[in-house]
Amino acid sequence: MAKVSEKVISVIEQSDYLSRDLSWLKFNERVLDQARSADRTLMERLKFLAISASNLDEFFMIRVGSLYNYLDYHKQRVDYSGLREVPFRKALFTAAQQFNREQQQVFVEELLPLFTDNQLRLVHFDELTADEQAEATDYFDRTIYPTLTPMLYDYTHTFPMLLAKVLIFGVVTVNPDGAPLQSLRTEDEDERQRLSFVQIPANLPRFLPFDRDEEVIFLPIEEIVRQNIKKLYRNVEIISVNLFRITRNGDFTLDENDDDEADFLDEVRQKIKNRRLGRVTRVEIESFNPDTPGAIWMINLLKKRWEIDELNLFEAPYLLDFSALWQIVRHPEFKDDMPRPHAPVPPLGLNREKIDDIFEVIRQRDVLLHHPYNNFEPVLQLLEQAAEDPNVLAIKITVYRLAKRSRITEALLKAAENGKHVSVLFEVKARFDEENNIREAQRLQKAGCFVIYGISRYKTHTKLLLVVRSEGSRVVRYAHMASGNYNEDTSRLYTDIGLLTTDEVYTHDISEFFNVITGHSLPNEYRYLITAPRGMRDQLIRLIQTEAENAQRGLPSGICIKLNSLEDKLVIDELYKASQAGVPIRLVVRGICCLRPRRKGLSENVTVRSIVGDYLEHTRVFYFHNNGDPKVYGGSADIMVRSFDRRIESLFILADQRVKQQAILLLAYNLLDNVNAYELQEDGTYKKCEVPTGEKPFNIHERFFDVTEKEVMAARLFDPELKPADQAIIEEEYQEGAERAIADI
Repeated sequence: MAKVSEKVISVIEQSDYLSRDLSWLKFNERVLDQARSADRTLMERLKFLAISASNLDEFFMIRVGSLYNYLDYHKQRVDYSGLREVPFRKALFTAAQQFNREQQQVFVEELLPLFTDNQLRLVHFDELTADEQAEATDYFDRTIYPTLTPMLYDYTHTFPMLLAKVLIFGVVTVNPDGAPLQSLRTEDEDERQRLSFVQIPANLPRFLPFDRDEEVIFLPIEEIVRQNIKKLYRNVEIISVNLFRITRNGDFTLDENDDDEADFLDEVRQKIKNRRLGRVTRVEIESFNPDTPGAIWMINLLKKRWEIDELNLFEAPYLLDFSALWQIVRHPEFKDDMPRPHAPVPPLGLNREKIDDIFEVIRQRDVLLHHPYNNFEPVLQLLEQAAEDPNVLAIKITVYRLAKRSRITEALLKAAENGKHVSVLFEVKARFDEENNIREAQRLQKAGCFVIYGISRYKTHTKLLLVVRSEGSRVVRYAHMASGNYNEDTSRLYTDIGLLTTDEVYTHDISEFFNVITGHSLPNEYRYLITAPRGMRDQLIRLIQTEAENAQRGLPSGICIKLNSLEDKLVIDELYKASQAGVPIRLVVRGICCLRPRRKGLSENVTVRSIVGDYLEHTRVFYFHNNGDPKVYGGSADIMVRSFDRRIESLFILADQRVKQQAILLLAYNLLDNVNAYELQEDGTYKKCEVPTGEKPFNIHERFFDVTEKEVMAARLFDPELKPADQAIIEEEYQEGAERAIADI
């Protein structure tokens, strides 16, 4: 087992910054912790284990792939922890190996023992009845066998291109007249062995289910193939059969100097193909007997071929690829074992689910949508009504990720069909959605939409929608700005905010923004927007510095930010300075956090918590106390180098007082959650928040379905009259003032 030296540990601990990649592994530990929760059903726990596995796949494709882009080409890289690329690789892989062991431990020791009580079992082939074995064998002969192709590798056959994230059998054989088994250990006889590979197609179900009385039996497909493997190797001796799975580098960059659209799309397609051929970053392999010479020989060959070592090998003692557990979770027999999702509630101020005329609603007042607690339907209705409305002149939208059967696409197609001007800034470089985005973008283009395939070297990550409508003697613009994608599927699973408005300052800023990104224009200063790459980092730093200046002058101050990732060093340094100036800073960071909180003399006034639970936290809200007149922003950007320097992003100020109060309450309740929250410690570890003795659980993933106007108008942050332990708590003394505030609106 690899160990990290004390010197490396010391470098990591002394750094003022936490490693981005090690921090991400800590996030996935929090996801895995959900699979440990005895308060959840078995199916929920299996779901979180599957999510942690899918997360880890992407981590090895992108983050570890990026690291190998430095290692393989001998380029220098210094991690935030202070480590160079080679020692950092060891530290990172050692942590990943430990996480792999924790995953296996959770499954084998905590979840498998619960299977019987939940009327299901995972079985080996020899645990089936005779009839079941016959059915499994027939399934192999009819369905599996025709899809399998043994691929030989020897001195006359080149090494085959093995696919990433599929199950592969490595089969070592010798001819009947070749050397006996024991002679395989000798150097002279090694050439008598042959290695071949059998890939199990990814489009076949991972498990073959059997109904037995009151339980469901799941037989892994690899058990069926292993039992029948000899049918693929007739008249040869099989020495060893070992199952493994590989992950490849999926991180790529584009050469975007050529402005030709066709060339650009061709390059994206080529990069997608190249991703399938990327260098191997991880090999997951089932546990094997180290005394099996064929297995050891195969592993040594793979290590040499792929230029990897023991750190890249991840052993699975029971089941390979926990993401396959989704098939069990979604089995109809266990449908009732998953909690039913809470029905969305109407947005505050709209006391009805069905909206007859979305234009009329938005004209009356700004509407803040908080998903999934509020339905995504108003956004869809805005687009669908605009597509059919004869008074709508134009629709402009940015698209990053779409649902597979997207109502957004259908509405835009309908709008183009009805003769409206439709402009779509379609980001075809959205990672792992490139093919779907190219396909959808070309559908829109063929229908007559004006489609822009991204902007130069920048990714378009901003979430903006503008509808231009003729209303009598004037033209009214309707806008939607958001932290989340225009994706009706993820809107049910991700927490996000979106603002619907006709405010002319917003709509003018957004019109200017579209002119900049779709044409050749330099805007004047935006009044309500902060944009990247134009100056977002600098403007956020100025807001942080204002809080520091207020604190130094003895004025009230405070910063509260909720986002997905915090990684940009320049902003982190300003937060450190603000902390040292006495500004209380409360951060809610779901995933990566490179800021080290609570370090003496550096960040004593900074706390960081992470919310991980039923919904994926995707909301981005920035609060600056501003001497009692808070400035609050929402939007698409995290505090990351890529957000500021390599993406088109936008943050929008919440100008309407009631809407601003909703966002303040959102932050306040995030600071009160004691069910889904984890606190980041000074040493980089996270501690689960517990429900204090005598107090009730406060779960925001339930509580946000029941928020009232009174609570919203009473919400405060960094108010000295509130209890220091939980400054956001709602006190009775505010209720009378809240009622007056509501009456004034």
